[in-house]
Amino acid sequence: MSKAVKSTGRTAFRALAALSCLGVSLALPTARAAGPSVDGPGESAVIPFTQRYHAVQHGGLVRASNSGISCGRRADQDSDSCRQVKRGAAGVNSEFDMFYSDLDRDPNTYNSTRAELRVPAGAKVTYARLYWGGNLRVGEQKPPEDNGRVLIAEPGGEYKEVLADTRIGHRTADGSDAYQASADVTALVAARGAGVWTVAQLNIAMGQSDVGAWGGWTLVAAYEHDKEPLRELSLWDGFQPLAGTADPAGAEADKEAGRSRGAGLDLRLDGMNVPARGAGKVGIVGYDGDRGTLGDSLSVTADSGRRVSISDAENPFNDVMNSTITEFGRSAFKRQPEHVNSLGYDADVFDLAPALSGGARSLNFGFEAESQGHFLGVLFVQADARR
Repeated sequence: MSKAVKSTGRTAFRALAALSCLGVSLALPTARAAGPSVDGPGESAVIPFTQRYHAVQHGGLVRASNSGISCGRRADQDSDSCRQVKRGAAGVNSEFDMFYSDLDRDPNTYNSTRAELRVPAGAKVTYARLYWGGNLRVGEQKPPEDNGRVLIAEPGGEYKEVLADTRIGHRTADGSDAYQASADVTALVAARGAGVWTVAQLNIAMGQSDVGAWGGWTLVAAYEHDKEPLRELSLWDGFQPLAGTADPAGAEADKEAGRSRGAGLDLRLDGMNVPARGAGKVGIVGYDGDRGTLGDSLSVTADSGRRVSISDAENPFNDVMNSTITEFGRSAFKRQPEHVNSLGYDADVFDLAPALSGGARSLNFGFEAESQGHFLGVLFVQADARR
């Protein structure tokens, strides 16, 4: 088992108390998150994106994701507004009092959500990483000392404590107190594989403010399976605040006049060997992207070819970070809860095939921010590899 994942039994951690069950018959031990260890990872306001994992193998990448907080009714809103937003209606987190999603029926955890990880039968997990993050300052202020710790329960299993094993992104500015942490959970995922995973105790704040409450988690797993195509698998992560233009509708005029559109981000993946007409996908994790606030986009350029705008039915080309958890424009796995509008958490997977018609030795991903800005945390790519 990875050093980042610790059993929460009494022997390993005496401060832990017993949790009630996640399901009908599973009694789960747990603990309240204590302060960070003395030798724990430090924090940085910006962490450049770097490659975390790369492999060329028969297999692929899968992920499970969910948000940890959602809307509640405010006195100045009609009783049905939050319900409609959860079903996918327009609405942003700053418009609501936000409350934790907590599905494990235990009073000792203040948030817990589930999502299915679809590892194919017969596959071997070769790498897995858990990412989590959110906003610490809304109606309340959460202590950043707890940023590097969550609880995770594998399918049919008990909660285990997960500790961040790398530098934590943490930035306080413009009214938000945003962070992202992550940990290697390969041993745990390789042992338990497919099924519904539960993540609890995300360090995120609830309440209402002009910035809004948001947060969630994503589990990314690479696997090997000899009956699947040979593929390039690449996982990148960092913590990058993106600032947009104050007037997305005037972006083109700004460009013509030589004015800055704000801070975008380019990520280049080199050393690839994708054949012509290859299949592929790209996954993105982002924070505080607001539905209906335009200007955020994603594009990809293979080698020195044409730039291709990435979008789908649920993620418009000018509102890609729009609070959704989708794959190729649809829901691809079970989640609890399964809100369509996640109110500030994006974990989307897009089709890369339109950019791979001529093959690729490199891929350049370009991000532009919406007017109010957002944060990027994860990029992963799966693409056919030339034999």
